[in-house]
Amino acid sequence: MSKTDLDLDTLMVFLGSRPEPLHGAVIPPIYQSSTFAQQAPGEYGEYDYTRTDNPTRTVLQQTLAALEGAQYGLAFSSGMAAVDAIMSLLKSGDHMLAVDDIYGGTYRFIVDVLIPRGIEVDFVDMKDEGNVRRTIKPNTRMIWFESPTNPLLNLIDIEMIVAVAREHELISAIDNTFLPYYQQPLALGVDLVMHSLTKYINGHSDVIMGCLMTNDDGLYEKLKNLQNAMGGTPSPFDCFLVQRGMKTLPIRMQRHEQNARAVAEFLAQHNRVEEVLYPGLKTHPQHELACKQATGFGGVLSFRLAADMAGTAKFLQATNLFVLAVSLGGVESLIEQPSTMTHYEMPAEVRESVGITDSLIRVSVGIESADDLIADLDQALDCI
Repeated sequence: MSKTDLDLDTLMVFLGSRPEPLHGAVIPPIYQSSTFAQQAPGEYGEYDYTRTDNPTRTVLQQTLAALEGAQYGLAFSSGMAAVDAIMSLLKSGDHMLAVDDIYGGTYRFIVDVLIPRGIEVDFVDMKDEGNVRRTIKPNTRMIWFESPTNPLLNLIDIEMIVAVAREHELISAIDNTFLPYYQQPLALGVDLVMHSLTKYINGHSDVIMGCLMTNDDGLYEKLKNLQNAMGGTPSPFDCFLVQRGMKTLPIRMQRHEQNARAVAEFLAQHNRVEEVLYPGLKTHPQHELACKQATGFGGVLSFRLAADMAGTAKFLQATNLFVLAVSLGGVESLIEQPSTMTHYEMPAEVRESVGITDSLIRVSVGIESADDLIADLDQALDCI
């Protein structure tokens, strides 16, 4: 049976469970070696040094590629190391468009690292195609976006971005961290897909890692060289952990979404909640676009409390099951206030201009009982 005949749910298990030829181990061994023997000076085997490549990382990268329907996958030591590799495709004097509602760590990288390198960046509301087209310059080289965005769960029309990028010969690159399994941007024409493997793909809040996937031979060769040259590669043990997590990704994502939908519906009718931001709700203004470009809606949602800063803090400290912490995508439920946590380094005026207010709460809904999670939120809301 060819791998192309297998469903994605099967591939996530199959690719990491092939018996190795020496001893028949069903789970790929952890090759915790920094270097590999050569037959003669200058005669390289498949592996020579783990920064360049490692057998455990190879298995993971093959599974990552399968997840996105990609020809190539590359693993990095963190999501931001993967972002750095993408941005290193640009040179001083180039211009990039970035979505304005963006993960705080990426915003910090752009402002503190990319712009000082001499790269021009415009933050754009990409929900409007006209905004994208009007911001393109003769020196524009890349469009960087998220869909859904973090933390406002705005959707960007992926096919629209692809069409504009191709028309102007730009690289299109997307952070797909919120929707692994449910969304495959490469199939919609995107050039590069990035994930923070720290989140859903690993799924257990015990690894920091990132990855890139592409079908473009030229981009892969450049990024593979950057992966090796910059050295932002993960350890074999961490690769093993992510590979293990991927075996249960499909069933975890299904439970995350099932719970998130129930939580969103509860919050939408609560009198202490002003607005719920979750594309899975039919009331979300981009619900139809969500259904068009993905097969599911994921487990992250945001909502606005009918409360001031003090009331918001009181609510956040009153939850029992939802842990007050940054990050997302683990089996446990997490809750946070973007304005003081994940996006605190954004200037206040920038946060407010895109809608990241102090009353905005982001939750990563885990795989616990939905009834228990709703009861926890209910009692915390009563504390406001």
